[in-house]
Amino acid sequence: MLSDKLTPFINRYNELTELLSSPDIGNDIKRMTDLSKEQSSLQPIFAKATEYKKLLDDIEENKSLAFDAELGELAKEELKFLEPQVGELEEEIKKLLIPTDPNDKRNIFIELRAGTGGDEAAIFVGDLFNAYVRYADVRGWKIELMSTSPSDAGGFKEVIALIKGDQVYSRLKHEAGVHRVQRVPATESQGRVHTSAITVAVMPEVDDVEVVINENDLKIDVMRSSGCGGQSVNTTDSAVRITHIPTGIVVNNQDQKSQHKNKEKAMQILKARIYDMQMHEAKEKEMNERKDQVGSGDRSGRIRTYNYPQNRISDHRITLTLYRLEEIMQGGLMDDIIDPLIADMQSKLMEQNGL
Repeated sequence: MLSDKLTPFINRYNELTELLSSPDIGNDIKRMTDLSKEQSSLQPIFAKATEYKKLLDDIEENKSLAFDAELGELAKEELKFLEPQVGELEEEIKKLLIPTDPNDKRNIFIELRAGTGGDEAAIFVGDLFNAYVRYADVRGWKIELMSTSPSDAGGFKEVIALIKGDQVYSRLKHEAGVHRVQRVPATESQGRVHTSAITVAVMPEVDDVEVVINENDLKIDVMRSSGCGGQSVNTTDSAVRITHIPTGIVVNNQDQKSQHKNKEKAMQILKARIYDMQMHEAKEKEMNERKDQVGSGDRSGRIRTYNYPQNRISDHRITLTLYRLEEIMQGGLMDDIIDPLIADMQSKLMEQNGL
C-alpha cells in the first residue's frame, strides 16, 4: 500500500525534528546544517503524506458513521467530497517518491552544432537557439553566450550558452540529441524540401570542487581570433584552445577580447564536458549492469523533427505531433513539447519503482 511506503519518510522527518531540537546539536554547526538540509528535502513528501493519512482517516471515520441514524446522511455527503481527493493526492505523492536526478536544479551549458545539411543546418542552429532564448525569457531564466562560431550563410556552425535559473537542467535535459529540420531553403529555386540535422548537448554547470583538473593534463594554445572582418575581430592573440589530454576533449573560445576571459570561459565549458562525460559513462555502466538499453538517452538518436511546410513538430520518443511549429518556435512555447516528455518520464519511473 502507498501509505506503507510513506511511513519511513514520516518517521525520519519526525526523527530529524527531534534531533534538531536537541540542546547538543547547536554545538555542531556542520551536523545541524546537514540535518536541516535533509529535513528540508523531506518536507514536501512529509506534508503530502500527513495530508494523505488524515484524508484516509477522515474517510474511514465517515464510513463508520454512514449508517448512523443521526449522522449518516451528513457522513455520506462528506464521503462524496473526500473520496475523489484520494486519487489526485496519490498521483502527487507518487511523483514526489520518484528518485530525483541530482542535477535537476543545476544551471546548464547548452551546445548546438550544425550537422548534415551544410548552410541550412547552420541556419537552423540559429533558429533553434533563438527558440531557446525565447523559452528562457518566458521562464525567467538568464542566458550568457559562452562561445559562437558564426556561419557565412547566417546562423552558427556552433553556439554554446550558459542558461541560469530555476530547474533549468530538469526542463532542458530532454533536448539532448539530434534535431532534424525539413524545409525549403531560401536558396532553393525549385522549391524542394531539404532535410538537415543539428545536434544539441545539455551539460550541467559544475563547481570547481566537483571536477578537479590537473594543470599538467592541459595543453593551452593561444592564437589570433578569426572572424568575418570589421572592428569586432581581435588583432591580438586572445583566442584560446584548451585540450584535455586524458580525454581528448578540445574547447575553443574567442568571443571575448581578453585572453584571460576566453580561457576562463573555456575552462568552464571543459569542466562541464568532463562532468557530462563522467555522468554518461556512469549511466551506461548502470544500464549495462541492468542489461537494459531502453530509454538510455543516447545523444546519437534522432529525437525531434521540425517540418516547416506542414507547420509540424514531432517528438519521436513519445510519438507526439503538434501542428504549431511556428507558434512554438517564435513564442517560447517549448513547454508544449517538454511537459509531455516529463510526464512520460515520470510515468516510466513510477512503473520502475513499483508506484
